[in-house]
Amino acid sequence: MSKQNQRDISGILLLDKPQGLSSNQALQRVRRLYNARKAGHTGSLDPLATGLLPVCFGEATKIAGYLLGSRKAYEAELRLGATTTTDDAEGEVVATRPVPELAGAAIETALVTLRGRITQTPPAYSAIKQGGVALYKRARRGEDVQVPPREVEIFRLELLGHDADRVRLHVECGSGTYIRSIARDLGERLGCGAHLTSLRRSWVDPYRRPAMYTLAQLEQVLGEQGLAGLDALMLPLESALDALPALHVSPEQELALRQGKRFIQTGLGASALCRALDSANRLVALVEIDPGGEVRVLRGFVHAQA
Repeated sequence: MSKQNQRDISGILLLDKPQGLSSNQALQRVRRLYNARKAGHTGSLDPLATGLLPVCFGEATKIAGYLLGSRKAYEAELRLGATTTTDDAEGEVVATRPVPELAGAAIETALVTLRGRITQTPPAYSAIKQGGVALYKRARRGEDVQVPPREVEIFRLELLGHDADRVRLHVECGSGTYIRSIARDLGERLGCGAHLTSLRRSWVDPYRRPAMYTLAQLEQVLGEQGLAGLDALMLPLESALDALPALHVSPEQELALRQGKRFIQTGLGASALCRALDSANRLVALVEIDPGGEVRVLRGFVHAQA
């Protein structure tokens, strides 16, 4: 992919990430297919996991940290009776315990303690950084990794089914939640240990019913329809912002926003996040409005069309 020929495109592709690739590996595959100059992803998935990985191109990379990925849903399966170094099937088994006969009611009792706002300890093998170094790198070097617990939000945690040593769950959670930790902690509450064996992300806010595309589908479209066919699969970056309040700005206010200046807009309530639109309803910026009506730019956009 020649840098001279890379394309400046903007938009969002809803990728169905395959198992076995890291999020960055999947991103780079998509970026090469699109021959895109700038791309990023939101909400990393482990190599074991499949499902929705929003890929942002160009100007859309600016919104990832503000909106995408705030709430997510997963289908997970875990195996009871064994714990691993990574809390999933990719790690080495470190302990095994007999699995008691479990009724659905017993599992439900354990799940109750994992719902709502809880304190969770992320896996030692995770991308969380300490001193600028990812924890998984420290763990692989054999260092004694101490992972600080943190608060996460579990909105829904439902038992989908179980058999002798397998449990299937539906999980809806906020950012920063590790499903591997839920599997590990549920196993401890059941007295036998557990680890995650499969994980699929079914949606990410605001894409609750996503039309996802696999790498194979993208390759087929490229071969049959070229780059124009791939571009048609992208969503405009505005699709991620439709739920935000809209602030329509005058040409003078638009100029102020593009220059990074603040202005007062009376008659507005405070809002942590708004989309500022010009007279043609084109996205100008993400802004924040304080209780006094002062409008402040969070992110400006050069262009917003895919």
